Amino acid sequence: MNKKSPLDAESVVEALLHEAAALTAAAHRLDQVAVTTAVQILDDCSQKVILSGVGKSGIVARKIAATFSSVGLVAIYLNPLDALHGDIGVVASGDVIILLSNSGETRELLAILPHLRRRGTRIITIVGRLDSSLAREADVALDASVETEAGPHNLVPTASTAVAMAIGDALAAVWMHKRNISPDDFAINHPAGELGRKLTLVVTDLMVPVARVAPVSGSTTMLEVIEQLTTVGIGAVWVRDSGSAQSIDGIITDGDLRRALRANKPEAWADLTAKDIMTRDPLTIGHSVLAIDAIKMMERNAKKSISILPVVDSAGVVVGILRLHDLVQAGLSDTKNGGS
Repeated sequence: MNKKSPLDAESVVEALLHEAAALTAAAHRLDQVAVTTAVQILDDCSQKVILSGVGKSGIVARKIAATFSSVGLVAIYLNPLDALHGDIGVVASGDVIILLSNSGETRELLAILPHLRRRGTRIITIVGRLDSSLAREADVALDASVETEAGPHNLVPTASTAVAMAIGDALAAVWMHKRNISPDDFAINHPAGELGRKLTLVVTDLMVPVARVAPVSGSTTMLEVIEQLTTVGIGAVWVRDSGSAQSIDGIITDGDLRRALRANKPEAWADLTAKDIMTRDPLTIGHSVLAIDAIKMMERNAKKSISILPVVDSAGVVVGILRLHDLVQAGLSDTKNGGS
C-alpha cells in the first residue's frame, strides 16, 4: 500500500484555493448591467425557470434548479436531447430559460434555441465565453470563465463548474431578497428540515387524538384508572364529570398516580377515585398552536415541567393529548431553555 504523502494534503488545499480564487475573480469580473438584467428577468418570471446543460454543466443546472425551487421559484431541469424529442413541450410562454455551457458552443443547446425563441421565453446563459454563440443569442449572458481548472493538465471541469454553480446560487439569493422571502416562506418548502418543523408543525400534527383517550369520571376507582392507563398506553387519561364534551375537570398522568400512592397508606388505595388522584383544572393548549411554542410552554412552566397537555379546539372541546415525548421525537427543541 502506498504511503500517505504530506503533499496530498497540500494539493487538496491548493485545489481549494484555486477554486476560491476563480470565484473571487468571477465576482469582480461580472458585468453589473448583465447581472441586473438577469435578476430582473427572473423577478418578472410569471411561470417557471427551466435550466439546461450537458455533461457536468447539466449536473450544475440540476443543482441550481433545486436551489430555485427550494426558495419558492418553481424550477426544473430539461435535458436538451430529450427536449428535441418531445420534452420541449414543458416550455411555455412566460418561462425563463437558463442555459449553462463552459464553451458556449454546446450543440444540443444551440439546437433547441430556435424552439425556445418561438415559445416567447427569455433566455439567460451562464457561459465560459462571452464571444460564444450561446452568449450572442441570449437576452443576457453571465461570464463564468476561468483561466484554468483546479487539477492536473487543466482537463477536469472543477473551477468552471464551481463558478457556474455559485452564479446560479447568487441569482437565487438575490431573488429571495427581492421577493422578501421570509423564514416562514422558506419553511413551507422544507417541511422535513429543522426550520420547517419549527415553523409549520402545529399541535394537531403531533397530538394523540381524543378517540384514543376515552375520558373517565371522577368516581372511577383507582384500579380502573390504572387499567385505563395501561390499556391506552399514552401515559395519561382525562377526567370529565360535567357530561359536556366542552369541559375537562382533570387529568391523571402516571406521575399523578405515583404521587397518590405515595401520599396514601396502602390500605386506603382501594378507596381512591379519579377525583382524588387527578390534577384539577389542568393547563390546556389550543390545537392550532405551533408545536415549537408548545414545547416552550411545557418546558418553561413556572411551577414544574409539564410532560402532557390536553388539547382543545377553538370551542374548548377536548380533541387530543399532547406529550412532550412526541415533540422531542419530532426533532423540536426549546433551544433557549436547553431543550433536546
